[in-house]
Amino acid sequence: MRIELERRARQSSVFAVVSPLLALALTVLFGGIMFALLGKDPVSALYSFFIEPLLEVWSLHELAIKAGPLILIGVGLSVCYRSNNWNIGAEGQFTVGAIVGSIVPITFYEWHSPLLLPIMMVMGAIGGAAYAAIPALLKTRFNTNEILTSLMLVYIAQLFLDWLTRGIWKDPAGYNFPQSRSFVTEAVLPEVLASGRAHYGIVFAILAAIAVWFMMRYTLKGFQVNVLGQSERAGRFAGFSGRKMVWFSMMFSGALAGLAGIAEVSGSIGHLQPSISPGYGFTAIIVAFLGRLNPLGIIASGFVLALTYLGGEGAQLSIGVSDKVTRVFQGLLLFFVLSCDTLILYKVRIVFDRARSASTKAAS
Repeated sequence: MRIELERRARQSSVFAVVSPLLALALTVLFGGIMFALLGKDPVSALYSFFIEPLLEVWSLHELAIKAGPLILIGVGLSVCYRSNNWNIGAEGQFTVGAIVGSIVPITFYEWHSPLLLPIMMVMGAIGGAAYAAIPALLKTRFNTNEILTSLMLVYIAQLFLDWLTRGIWKDPAGYNFPQSRSFVTEAVLPEVLASGRAHYGIVFAILAAIAVWFMMRYTLKGFQVNVLGQSERAGRFAGFSGRKMVWFSMMFSGALAGLAGIAEVSGSIGHLQPSISPGYGFTAIIVAFLGRLNPLGIIASGFVLALTYLGGEGAQLSIGVSDKVTRVFQGLLLFFVLSCDTLILYKVRIVFDRARSASTKAAS
């Protein structure tokens, strides 16, 4: 007996739309079971996790802060994945974007100019794109698997950031704390509203999502991404280059991840430190798939995943659960999203190998 997946002749358009909502509902259901196993009241635990963070103005600002990098990275990854290139290293590109974008405000820490912030944003995007170009080069030149190379580069970037903030970029007046000099006022992303901390990173994210949606729907480049992603052979017949698409998709997603990195450091932290991300680059993979690789859908899914971060922090204080609960929720969500999508495209078949069972009986 074996289990096989048989591709459906027709896929349900209704379930294709409902699938993310079903995945979210299953995540909440199994999350409630998890809280019950931990000895917590499931209803109150889920309330503190998903509802309480939406009841205060300051909390909504924190939600926007966390949603910004998730949306920005997720939008870039959606282009990559739709072109059938698998960038798993956005976390590293996020980190390198933060490092490269911080070169000017840390090195020239006495420079005050309105040009400082735009230069930082551009340098951050260039840094992320350049770091994503490494797995693109390895794939196009040596046919190396971009999943492995982009993932391994994450740890190099994180260790390099740690070395910088504990070494040559450590603030000499920082009482030996592992962090850089604080950015001057001109190097800090301003707040969107006076009522809270939410900065222009969330504006960048929404504008990027709208721009990429327009590109994918109405431009030749978007058409190339879709054609090459579905069939590279068909793309070659149309005159599209698969090698050029590897470079474009990887560097495009890296640029948005790098922009998210410097926006996070400039707007939320104000300096470099060994840890600048709770895992935005990895969580953005879930954001991209929950949003159906659609930039507009990614805006909504980005806020949902940001809520898991914010709710996890609140649940640690209100009901005393571990911070690992956030990771469990995100893992459950990814599992159910992929499961629902698989069952839309395929049906499960149990196959009994009668010939093998007959021969086994004859031998016995």
